[in-house]
Amino acid sequence: MKIRRILAYQVDLPLHEGSYKWSGGKSVDVFDSTIVAIETDDGTIGYGECCPLGPFYLPAYGAGVRAGLKELGPHLIGQDPTQTGKLNQLMDQCLKGHSYVKSPIDMACWDIKGQVARMPVCELLGGRYGDDFILYRAISQIEPEAMAANVKQYRDEGYRRFQLKVGGNPDEDIERIKLVANELETGDKLVADANTGWLMHEAARVVRAVDGVDVYIEQPCETYEECLAIRERTSHPFVLDEVIDGVNMIVRGHSDRAMDVVNIKISKFGGLTKAVLARDLCVQLGIAMTLEDSWGGDVTTAAIAHLAHSTPTDYLFTATDFNSYVTVSTADGAPQRQNGHMAASTQSGLGIVPRMDVLGEPVVDIK
Repeated sequence: MKIRRILAYQVDLPLHEGSYKWSGGKSVDVFDSTIVAIETDDGTIGYGECCPLGPFYLPAYGAGVRAGLKELGPHLIGQDPTQTGKLNQLMDQCLKGHSYVKSPIDMACWDIKGQVARMPVCELLGGRYGDDFILYRAISQIEPEAMAANVKQYRDEGYRRFQLKVGGNPDEDIERIKLVANELETGDKLVADANTGWLMHEAARVVRAVDGVDVYIEQPCETYEECLAIRERTSHPFVLDEVIDGVNMIVRGHSDRAMDVVNIKISKFGGLTKAVLARDLCVQLGIAMTLEDSWGGDVTTAAIAHLAHSTPTDYLFTATDFNSYVTVSTADGAPQRQNGHMAASTQSGLGIVPRMDVLGEPVVDIK
């Protein structure tokens, strides 16, 4: 089996809530997503997706995905898509860095791999644990009272994990955390996610002020060293996200006792192949994980579901369902949340069929 053609489609993903806001005044109204199709010489087609959270969150942006595909794609024509390890080595040789460009290619290859094996991707990634897995809901940064109301709404819809977007004015963030905590019940989990937004003195104030609140502190400052300094000043469980961009940082963080939970974003690692490597390392080291991506629609959500469902339950802190945030459906068969939970498809591959009427004409065509 050989890759004979690589196509990319650009799709806008508006939000049900109108906009998504987080630290530093950052916000996005419509997400720029790229869906990649890999066609093989026997007619099998696999799909992947990459949707950066705007150009100001991580070193990634929507148009960059498509530009990178034009650079990388020609090197992959004629390669066997089922040999994902070999293909990842080739991608790293042909394009240094730019993991987010490689991610939808790798994702699509796993979709092909599952179709060829006639197995769901989660079974190829280690097996299916349980009937489903638990989701979190990200709460966009707005006024404290409104955020508390949103948490109550989503709790009524079945969510029991909440990722509260903070990293703004410390006094308001303290109020956000305390007001939201009052809405929760036994068994719920609250994460205060600053997305690198606090300076060290601000983070120190917040963690001290909420010392009596049952809350996880996520990525309070920009650098690893700054986060480690705050970690050493609080007894709250600690999550690292933006600085976790490879297995080397997981090993370093474990050695320094820098975190209790890590966020593994598929596109930040370069696809499912390397995300699974990180996932399995975390299991061996005893580190819990949130499994997700920067953003996305149905295809990304399907990939997250297979990664999460193949993760031992005790180590899966939570995962996310991006397709419930957006107003456009790009594929049939994608998993849907039910009462705060989700399950990966039982169909072969990712289990999705893209809606070509939504994807439109390709913007990249490599053959």
